[in-house]
Amino acid sequence: MQENFTMLAKTLFGFEELLANELTQMGAQDVKQGTRSVSFVGDKGFMYKANLGLRTAIKILKPIATFRVRNENDLYKELYAMPWENYMTPKNTLAVDATIHSDLFTNSLYIALKTKDAIVDKFRDTTGERPNVDLKFPDLKINIHIDRQQCTVSLDSSGDSLHKRGYKTATNIAPINEVLAAGLVMLSGWDGQSDFMDPMCGSGTILIETAMIACNIPPNLMRKEFAFERWQDWDVDLFEKIEESLLKKTRDFHHKIYGYDKAPSAVLKAKDNIKNAHLEDFIEVKHEDFFKTQKGGDAKLHMLFNPPYGERLNLDMEAFYKNIGDTLKQNYPNTDAWFITSNLEALKHVGLRPSRKIHLYNAKLEARLVKYQIYEGSKKGKYLK
Repeated sequence: MQENFTMLAKTLFGFEELLANELTQMGAQDVKQGTRSVSFVGDKGFMYKANLGLRTAIKILKPIATFRVRNENDLYKELYAMPWENYMTPKNTLAVDATIHSDLFTNSLYIALKTKDAIVDKFRDTTGERPNVDLKFPDLKINIHIDRQQCTVSLDSSGDSLHKRGYKTATNIAPINEVLAAGLVMLSGWDGQSDFMDPMCGSGTILIETAMIACNIPPNLMRKEFAFERWQDWDVDLFEKIEESLLKKTRDFHHKIYGYDKAPSAVLKAKDNIKNAHLEDFIEVKHEDFFKTQKGGDAKLHMLFNPPYGERLNLDMEAFYKNIGDTLKQNYPNTDAWFITSNLEALKHVGLRPSRKIHLYNAKLEARLVKYQIYEGSKKGKYLK
């Protein structure tokens, strides 16, 4: 039996509950929500599974030490005393990143440098050799987190952020992060029992994440590497067994997932990314201007999109958002329409009353995920004004 240990999954603001639910369903023990993070308990196989299968996690950290620090000397001494030989050799490379929430420490780069010094000095003093730093492809990636006087040292098991799924080779202006896209689909409550549409699909991220959710495909199967593959205890047989067990849980999907974009270049990029993700059988993308389209058929439609916010594009945003509202109420009956925006002023011009508003961030932009329920039938009274 492998031994269990505590891990920390990092996520985006507002996704903590989604991630906690994912972890619980995956079989994690002692799941506890924090701010932009969820802690949980599992073994090495579960760490592999979490990296492969979690849709709303950005990183999986494995804490290996916690101690109090009042100054840089405390930090150096505590780090120097740790048994780094359990995790690496002087022949290995390392990288350190630090996050700080403390009045005592203010410079995260300096803390990362001090950490590197302590580890390198320890190896030099005990073996006569020193490990080198490699910021791009280190053998061991170390995370330092200082909250007031509490310092936690963790090994980063993921490496690159888990939003880098591996399917995206082409992007357009302001592409949406894959973890954000997956979380939006989950927050919108889409259950796979209706058609799904992204009317401004850009490079196709929301469509791809939706199809992976619909078919229960692990999101990170296509990644080239996880950081734990360079660890001393890397178990390739166990990893392949976990991968196989996740693949056995994929399922068929019998509705349509489709997207429009009015830019031909975006449509080509979306098709490329969909092909890279091996999801051409599930997603259709067309070159269409959403404002000139209408819903086909009477069946319920679930819509989710990421319209321009006016940050990078020179548009009359008030007119643009009014056009969104007009198109929805005139051409899309029996539709649950969700979209995310940081342009809270333009949002007032949609001309429909949202039935839900969820506070999120898109990168550093404060945003809202809003839902509009467009009802079937009379255009006078049945949709929400």
